[in-house]
Amino acid sequence: MYKLILCWRYLLTRYLALACIISVMLGVATLIVVNSVMAGFSAKLRDRLHGLLSDVVIECVSYHGFHDPNGHLALLRNDPFLKDKIEAITPTMEIFAMMQFEFRGETITRPVHIIGVDPETRAKVGGFSEYLLRQKDSPKPSFEPDESMRKRMQLNNPPVLGFQDDVQPVDPSAKPEPDPTPRIPFEPHGIFIGYALGHVRLKDAHADKDQKDLALLEYGDEVVLLTASGAKLAPVTGRFTVVDFIKTEMSEYDGNYVFVSLDWLQHLRTMHDRATGIQIRLKDNRDAIAVRDYLRRMEQFPKEFFQISTWEDKQGPLLGAIAIEKGLLNVLLFLIIAVAGFGILAIFTMIVSEKTRDIGILKALGASSGGVMQIFLGYGLLLGIIGALLGTGMGLGLTYHINGIEKAISHWTGTDIFPRDIYYFDRIPTDVQWGPVLLVNAGALLIAVLFSVFPALRAALLHPVRALRYE
Repeated sequence: MYKLILCWRYLLTRYLALACIISVMLGVATLIVVNSVMAGFSAKLRDRLHGLLSDVVIECVSYHGFHDPNGHLALLRNDPFLKDKIEAITPTMEIFAMMQFEFRGETITRPVHIIGVDPETRAKVGGFSEYLLRQKDSPKPSFEPDESMRKRMQLNNPPVLGFQDDVQPVDPSAKPEPDPTPRIPFEPHGIFIGYALGHVRLKDAHADKDQKDLALLEYGDEVVLLTASGAKLAPVTGRFTVVDFIKTEMSEYDGNYVFVSLDWLQHLRTMHDRATGIQIRLKDNRDAIAVRDYLRRMEQFPKEFFQISTWEDKQGPLLGAIAIEKGLLNVLLFLIIAVAGFGILAIFTMIVSEKTRDIGILKALGASSGGVMQIFLGYGLLLGIIGALLGTGMGLGLTYHINGIEKAISHWTGTDIFPRDIYYFDRIPTDVQWGPVLLVNAGALLIAVLFSVFPALRAALLHPVRALRYE
């Protein structure tokens, strides 16, 4: 009992110990906030990549793709091993192209990645309709423009063929003219544009501003795509109308990808009844590796022409880099708690020197060397517990209110901590994982106790008589 009383007394009277508590608190809070933000970014990235790529991806390495995609889909659905594991499946066609559109009288040209999809089956696979702006979460998204878009199309695209406007005198003896060519209204096909392709993030887009983007394209605007046909690599062009924007909040996709109807892209590239890939969504993602390995053994997908991988296979280097960065950051930030440990070592060493006579009295009254050692180890543990608890509360509070704090600091300073011209999502993602929180607290307690061992041993090894003769 006397050990606990002495530890508590030292805690209340030695105000220098407050510096150790603050160091532990700041270290724990910093690690919790950094881990939560990194986990939030990682979870957001994994969710987006998983949705956009599906569980298993079959890609044809040939530029011309493979024939009869519907037959391949039927084969996969009816396979004895796969039919109970596949939730949804869809064919795709991917090709690079150049996109051109008009903005305020200027022609803007950008390289894009076209993906031809069947919107209904692509929505079932996931990672598609939930990111659309106008048709968000629609089970059957459509490339067909609505009435307001058609009116805008008519204003921007007058009929290309029509009557002559000037009225000429009619000669009764002249041979009657043939009927004029009727006016043909412009009817382009619909297209989904990546949000960053049709919008520019404003440089002064602070957190407290509602308007952060300048729209280059509106619903109903026309874009022209230039790509290559599949047969002779001849250039082909198509005119499309913007019917929706897709916003995944990942600049790689929002700034490069556009989606069109698979049927129309096949027609544009003269690749009828062909596709370049198949995306598969499984009922249980844990079956992805087994399904991948099974597909690789199927003779319908020879390895010379098909590349079969899970979404993690395709994005493994990126996910691995994030994990490595997170680990290195944790090691560096743990040095903050190590600094607190050296503070505990210095303070405890000073306390042992000052309390040498008191230690001698304790030993003379019957306190054992182990008991004296436990006093200092308990004192270090008490400092670690208080610092870790305060740091955990501070870290969780900062994490849960980080967006409000960021917005307030940005408003006061006029500078964005989380610049909106770099990141296309407006909120800092966070994900509090209790496993790392507990590990951080355990690490803080371990450091506090370890740095208390040397002063505690020094105090325990003091001879009672020599200690009483001190001073």
